[in-house]
Amino acid sequence: MSGVIEARLLTLQGAQRVLQAAIGHAHAIGQPMCIAVVDLGGNLLAFARMDGSKALSIISSNHKAVTAAMSGTPTGGAHTDVELQIAMASDCKWTNLIGGLPIRVEGYVVGAVAAGSGNGSQDLAVARAGAAAIAGADLFEDFVPMGAEDTGIIRGKTPRRPERQRQP
Repeated sequence: MSGVIEARLLTLQGAQRVLQAAIGHAHAIGQPMCIAVVDLGGNLLAFARMDGSKALSIISSNHKAVTAAMSGTPTGGAHTDVELQIAMASDCKWTNLIGGLPIRVEGYVVGAVAAGSGNGSQDLAVARAGAAAIAGADLFEDFVPMGAEDTGIIRGKTPRRPERQRQP
């Protein structure tokens, strides 16, 4: 049929499995998380804020999930030199924070899962555990983060100032 493409969708039942698997991994690593699961269009299907997670991660986990679903790529993969420009061009609806993962099965992006409240590696691990709840989902094992968060700029690592030599 001309003008129509095949699509596959993440169901509510599938989203709940993703959410529960992600929560289980967050418990296993001892890091409370905010976890968002969205459909292909970035619409929220399931969400949890675990006790002890950061309130601001409610917003960032949702933004990560929407970004991953709409771009079809994990968040945190854009080089730090362009992340601000891309965010501004998308009316701040795109984020490069690590932890958003598309749920891609047999080449079809069906939705996304994202986690926030840990460091980038923890957020990504929890998102991967969630995506793994969908049979055949791509876990993007070869993904290499390149954003400011991964380089330490956001994590608060500031270079130490050289100590001044005291004059005798």
